[in-house]
Amino acid sequence: MQKISSGIKSLDGLIDSLHIGDNVVWETEAGTSEEIFIQNFIHNSLIENRDVIYVSFNRSPQSLLLYMNINNLVNTEKVIMLDCFTTGKGKRDKTFVKFYETDRPAYPNIIKVERPNDISFFNETINSIQEKLSGGALYIFDSLTGIQDLWGDESSTYKFFTYMCPRLYDLGTVAYWILEKEAHSQTFKANLRHITQVVIELYKRRDKLFLKALKLDGRTDREAFKPHSYEIEDGNILILPAKKEPSYDIGSRVKEARGRLNMSQKDLADKIGLTPSFISQLENNQISPSLNSFLQIADTLGINPAIFLQQGQKNNGAEWLIDSDTMRDNLFEKDQSYSIFNIISKNKTSAFITVLNPSAELNRHFLQHKREELIYVIKGNITVKIDNKERMLKPGDSVYITDSLPSLWKNNVNEEAELLVMCI
Repeated sequence: MQKISSGIKSLDGLIDSLHIGDNVVWETEAGTSEEIFIQNFIHNSLIENRDVIYVSFNRSPQSLLLYMNINNLVNTEKVIMLDCFTTGKGKRDKTFVKFYETDRPAYPNIIKVERPNDISFFNETINSIQEKLSGGALYIFDSLTGIQDLWGDESSTYKFFTYMCPRLYDLGTVAYWILEKEAHSQTFKANLRHITQVVIELYKRRDKLFLKALKLDGRTDREAFKPHSYEIEDGNILILPAKKEPSYDIGSRVKEARGRLNMSQKDLADKIGLTPSFISQLENNQISPSLNSFLQIADTLGINPAIFLQQGQKNNGAEWLIDSDTMRDNLFEKDQSYSIFNIISKNKTSAFITVLNPSAELNRHFLQHKREELIYVIKGNITVKIDNKERMLKPGDSVYITDSLPSLWKNNVNEEAELLVMCI
């Protein structure tokens, strides 16, 4: 895999550089200085003698030169700027058109796109420029949000992205796509993550700047998926090492919970407005979900979000040992009548401890799935009803569930009852 630099050494080290073919979506918040990342990318591209095509939907040439501070960078034949703002969102206002009457001679490679709201014309413009350049030109689309504002809806923007992304990949280029993350729906962002190769989030918390990868195709190191703070000084960016945090195997836990409900990846995706591919990548820990998607998944699966974030059991160095002192550490689900704690989830086998609260009565089964179960009473005096037949259970008794689920669980005493549940 051929690699190129982003122009920022600490970013290259974190994401294993940029790979030829990468489409990089930057999901940004206000005040995160994404322009510094772009400046360094352009600067390094010129050092490597690569052509750069900069597509601007959100800023006029005048404001872009100030905003990006790339006066010297643009004033070169290696950088072509497509101005889609002046005749687009700028509505041919004289203030913006004046640039082409006064300043244009100093920047011969700034091209005014006459009909940027015509998607076919815009595609033809980009393709015609690409044909004149040597292979491997790099792209910067300064605002997917600006494209959406001009074209009117997410559908048109998404169709353009699905057309352009594979094309740029096949051309052996690298493209930056800037997106204001609060201006788009979760579904739109999830669909983009499905198509693109790299997604990086920039955000700000308590006056500190943070960077985190949401998707990295072709990389095995997961360090970039942790939040990293970054600092800016004299146009340079330094990404600081992440604080050591526990690792969470969210993907396998989503897969296990989905399997218990006999739910396909498509079923889960349809319920939360995402794509089956997104669920597949999530379950393989190839991407990280947004907070909103994470909560939607937990709600759809009917479990406490905390279960996804639980760490493994303590085993005192013995992988085969499940310590009784930590048996209740991994809360799986909690209700006013019961609590369920996960012991193990591997392949098609799951084991839980279900604790019925003192004198609790539950008029349904406490697990929601279509798998066979063997339930062993560890402690308590319990009534269970299956197929309208009630039975009293004491410690040592077992219940084997196949097709019919219990319609009643009742703890007959004023103390906790414990059940060992094996799903097979």
